[in-house]
Amino acid sequence: MTDDARMLEAVARGDRVAFERFVRRHEAAVLRYARSQTPDEERAADALQETFIAAWRSAGTFRGPDSARGWLLAIARNAVRRQYRRPAGAPERFEPLAAAAQAGWGREPGEAWTARIAARELVERGFEALSPEDRELLLLRDLEGFRNEDVAGILGLSVPAVKSRLHRARMRFMATVREIDERA
Repeated sequence: MTDDARMLEAVARGDRVAFERFVRRHEAAVLRYARSQTPDEERAADALQETFIAAWRSAGTFRGPDSARGWLLAIARNAVRRQYRRPAGAPERFEPLAAAAQAGWGREPGEAWTARIAARELVERGFEALSPEDRELLLLRDLEGFRNEDVAGILGLSVPAVKSRLHRARMRFMATVREIDERA
């Protein structure tokens, strides 16, 4: 049994200290996810709060060995969709996507620092231009590092559907980034 599963069992029995530890462990990921789904910081914070209230109330329904973080993000996804459906803003971490966007584009060694800054801005603009569905897939798989099986559970899809949609989302992202770069 994982630490998260043990904490959630304790939370189901009303253990507030276990809940506080659980929140501290996962709040950054849930907030990052909520921010990716709504550009309004207050709405993202509200979604975070609603997610953990729901987690407190339904801790007894968690069934390991599933990822507790995945379970929380599924709750957050429902909270955002139910109350805060807006065009999503960009999450805070873009380094994995920036590296992918810059792959294959030659740069001189002396330009490395400015190239990383330009790539990050380019990636952020490209990410913001994607559909909410594409942003959600890229955030969960490429930024949060969930496995395809976990993403499938969070989004209520089959693993083959996740793989197919993820491939198309990555292709659209790369096309968007390159289009923005060529216009600059």
